[in-house]
Amino acid sequence: MKRMLSFIITVVVLTGVMGFTTPGLLDKVRLGLDLKGGFEILYHAEPMDTGGTLTRASLQKTAESLEKRANALGTSEPEVTTEGTDRIRLKIAGVTDEAEVRKKMKEPAVLTFRSAADGDVPGVFSKIELVGSDFVEGAADVQRDNLNRPEISISIKDKDKFAEITERLLGKQLAIYLDETLLSEPPYVRAVLTDGKASISGGYTLDEAREIADTINLGALPLKLTEKYSQSVGATLGKQSLDQTVKAGIVGSLIILVFMMFMYRLPGVLASFALILHTWLLILVFVIADFTLTLPGIAAFILGIGMAVDANIITNERIREEMRSGKSILSSVKAGNKTSFRTVMDANVTTIIVAAVMFAFGTGAVKGFALILIVEIVLSIVTNLYFAHWLLTVLVKAGALKKPKQFGVKESDISAL
Repeated sequence: MKRMLSFIITVVVLTGVMGFTTPGLLDKVRLGLDLKGGFEILYHAEPMDTGGTLTRASLQKTAESLEKRANALGTSEPEVTTEGTDRIRLKIAGVTDEAEVRKKMKEPAVLTFRSAADGDVPGVFSKIELVGSDFVEGAADVQRDNLNRPEISISIKDKDKFAEITERLLGKQLAIYLDETLLSEPPYVRAVLTDGKASISGGYTLDEAREIADTINLGALPLKLTEKYSQSVGATLGKQSLDQTVKAGIVGSLIILVFMMFMYRLPGVLASFALILHTWLLILVFVIADFTLTLPGIAAFILGIGMAVDANIITNERIREEMRSGKSILSSVKAGNKTSFRTVMDANVTTIIVAAVMFAFGTGAVKGFALILIVEIVLSIVTNLYFAHWLLTVLVKAGALKKPKQFGVKESDISAL
């Protein structure tokens, strides 16, 4: 009785929570550029200084800077790609003020090293001492000090200028800014440097040190961006794709659920409930983690559901095979769950490995596809293996499933022991 009561309470509570929250969750899911529309700009890049050179590294660093600025505007998953040797294409979803985007994006990233001027309150640094063009291009690098702590090494073009600055600011702070953003806790000038080289340390993590080094290298090769053309990207095609995908998903899901219930009877109903819970949890993750839904993400979504269906089919088929061999209902469920668990886990782990490689080495939509697929698989393991197995075991132990035909197995197919 207790087992049946726990089963009923679990199913009723989860059904109520899913039914009550699903409409609100769907409204909160972020849509990407291909589904919501946005703004697209193509830039031509050229050196700020006359006679300067445009390198592949400077183009790539500028593209990275644009991507960070686009995220700072409150958008998500901006698409920034380099084209040829001197062009950058930017796509931003959900743009409401195109003029603001144009203004923020085309301004070159300005790197400055600043000191506190007379009259500045503590923590304010208003006097510009060095700008990006004062640094040797690509010279900023992350190294380790004597205590194995990360530090940034830099090189300055004008040694005399740097010597004068370090002598004047000896024992004082020299803050690093990108545009008007303070990058880190301002380091102190601890020695007069006459060779144009310096090391910046301040208890940085390795990632923080790399970020600062990359920013200094970016500031040392600022590029001027000229807008070649821009256009608003409508979401009409994306909306049609989304609507058609949702319709196809609903129809396909209903067919799958009916198939599962027809083939496996009550265990098929439990598997269908686990699939619904799996889908709801994925939507919940999208909202909580603030993921952006794109067409590649929908593809990963559908692929993950397909793998979850496979997991349920494998489990139920294993259970039926055990019953046909003459085992009892409870023994068949235990043995079927155990053997199917190993098979499904092997398939899921290998897929996670592939997705992790895609995430590590891919970019843009490939990363999004891989991340969503990994989340899908993890949720599938939780819902379609552990949770579905638990529901089925509870019903069997409660005596609700006593006959093989409740699993879709004919008495004539059972071998005598």
